Amino acid sequence: MEVGILAYGGYIPKSRLQRSEIFKAHAWVNPGLKGLSKGERSTANWDEDSVTMAVEAARDCMTAHDRASLSAVYMSSTTFPFVDRQNAGIVADALNLQSGIQTLDFSSSQRAGSAALVVALQVAASSDKPILATSAEKRHTKAASTLEFTSGDGAAALLVGKGKIVAKFIGSHSETVDFVDHFRSEHTSFDYSWEERWVRDEGYMKIVPAAIEALLDQTGVSPSDIATFCFPVAARNIAANLGKKMGFPESSIADNLQSNCGETGSAHSMVMLVNALEQASPGDKILVASFGQGCDALLFEVTDAINSLPKRNGINGSLARRKVETNYNRFLAHNKLITMELGIRAEVDKNTGLTTHYRNRKMAQRMVGGKCSKCGTAQFPQSNMCVNESCGEIGTQEDYPFAERIATMNSYTADRLTFSSDPPSYYGMVQFEEGGRLMSDFTDIDPDEELTVGMKMRMVFRIKDYDDKRGFRRYFLESDPNGLKSKGRITHGIRNQR
Repeated sequence: MEVGILAYGGYIPKSRLQRSEIFKAHAWVNPGLKGLSKGERSTANWDEDSVTMAVEAARDCMTAHDRASLSAVYMSSTTFPFVDRQNAGIVADALNLQSGIQTLDFSSSQRAGSAALVVALQVAASSDKPILATSAEKRHTKAASTLEFTSGDGAAALLVGKGKIVAKFIGSHSETVDFVDHFRSEHTSFDYSWEERWVRDEGYMKIVPAAIEALLDQTGVSPSDIATFCFPVAARNIAANLGKKMGFPESSIADNLQSNCGETGSAHSMVMLVNALEQASPGDKILVASFGQGCDALLFEVTDAINSLPKRNGINGSLARRKVETNYNRFLAHNKLITMELGIRAEVDKNTGLTTHYRNRKMAQRMVGGKCSKCGTAQFPQSNMCVNESCGEIGTQEDYPFAERIATMNSYTADRLTFSSDPPSYYGMVQFEEGGRLMSDFTDIDPDEELTVGMKMRMVFRIKDYDDKRGFRRYFLESDPNGLKSKGRITHGIRNQR
């Protein structure tokens, strides 16, 4: 049975920082940056990281697919929040998956996303269960650097395996060359990049064609057959020049999303692949190449099943839900690139008791509550006694996941006294349609948009708080304020439990 892509998903944060605002801040030191000041880049909120974005892309991907069928979860990134804690394991936990699956992290190269996908496809070829490959990036960049303008935050996810595939995997080829175009060492926070022309001439234009030529020879596919060529590079004309050199049709060069997103690092090959699949037709051949100490090249052919795949947000949907950001200082603060006086209320010790964290993980990271097996009343959090006053049975609670349930806002408050990384702090009471309620913070709230009691909300996975003293962070199921967006309107949602 053929192996390939069963489903795809994507996530780009709502905020779009205008590059013109970045240039305004740095024009005094480097007027030459004006050439990069067009368009916008995606920026994650203070409570987002590569793990939370990977979770949202994975949830989008798994729409209408059985999570219990997964055999493995792979995550790739060069900006993992944890160096010694498996990040793919957090993703699996947030998806409420069973413990009997494999989880793996892929890192240390801009090819990490494509490498994870290649491994997932190879493993899935000898398995009857699908594999979820996720990739996400939230890079910190030096102020006034080229990367500050061209980078973006985002994630993608691909479900690969056998069955009703939407894109057949034709083949792949990898070239491994220790060509150092940039690097980030163990004790540094920012990438060090080398001269762009040398990287272009000796790297992109020599290493990438070698990988693509080997793949085409291996598969017997003609360059003229390629409908879409995805190559994640921010520099202008590189992909077009590569396509011309390889003999690809001019129309095959995929949009690198530089104008409205930016390059999402090691995730960008998968982000571009998802974006290509969203626009593909049956029979299209999609070639994806990624560069980083060599090159991975993968070839897919879209099948008729693409037309029956259930709708999802994907990359296009995420890009359509945008908020213009013109506050460059907010971007710096959310990425902890400046030291700010946050006030005495921010000095509370955020030490997490790992014993308590483990015992309550089903509630905190999975948002699993309870449902009475006698009367059917749902409640959050789960307790030993049913909260239904007409029932009150003891020992009848069964696990009941709330993460995918729709909630309604019963009340809200905006508070500038409570500490928040993005003041004011919004919170209130929310209630789920099937029963269960909790007092929650709200996330991604625009003060210019009116909140209304009765608004519908969707839960999302976000950071609850940071313990900067020990380097730990806690997660909770929050809300996606765009998840229930209707035409011309954005609904708002809840953040973590207080």
